[in-house]
Amino acid sequence: MNLQRLLVAAAATVLTACAGAPSAPPAEPPQRTIPRQPEIRDGRAYFSLLRPGDREQLVISAFNLLGTGYRFGGRNPDAGVDCSGMVSYLVEVVSGQRLPHNAARIASITRPIARAKLEAGDLVFFNTNGRPFSHMGIYLGDDRFIHAPSRRGRVRVERMDNRYFAKRFSAARTLLAGE
Repeated sequence: MNLQRLLVAAAATVLTACAGAPSAPPAEPPQRTIPRQPEIRDGRAYFSLLRPGDREQLVISAFNLLGTGYRFGGRNPDAGVDCSGMVSYLVEVVSGQRLPHNAARIASITRPIARAKLEAGDLVFFNTNGRPFSHMGIYLGDDRFIHAPSRRGRVRVERMDNRYFAKRFSAARTLLAGE
């Protein structure tokens, strides 16, 4: 009889545990880290996205940051972002891969392309303080890019032919592997 009571109690415990309310999903999905071999081209290793569709996702995700406040050294949209923090944050959210939080370092590990070859999701770099690659953004197409400027402090869209940026353009880079 004691064995029967023990089995009934055990079954009741298991059923009660299973019937409990499901735990709440995590607030943010866990970050995925995808090991990636760098693209080797012309004897150099370049960072590249795993899937071509990631570039379009990068653009869509960038629009979600419009109006986000500027913060020097920032990489968290809730607290504010700077230009390279915005790009490295978005690349990680979209692809699970991590870029450095520095515009010049990002430029050094991404594949150069001609300005005429820019497509939405590519990166654009500017010389805004006497150094090439001191500012960056994500190209949107139609001669526009999105960036986190320190001036007027909010993520916004600018035109590449804007008088300020047109004369400060440094380079274009792609996050896609070369053909």
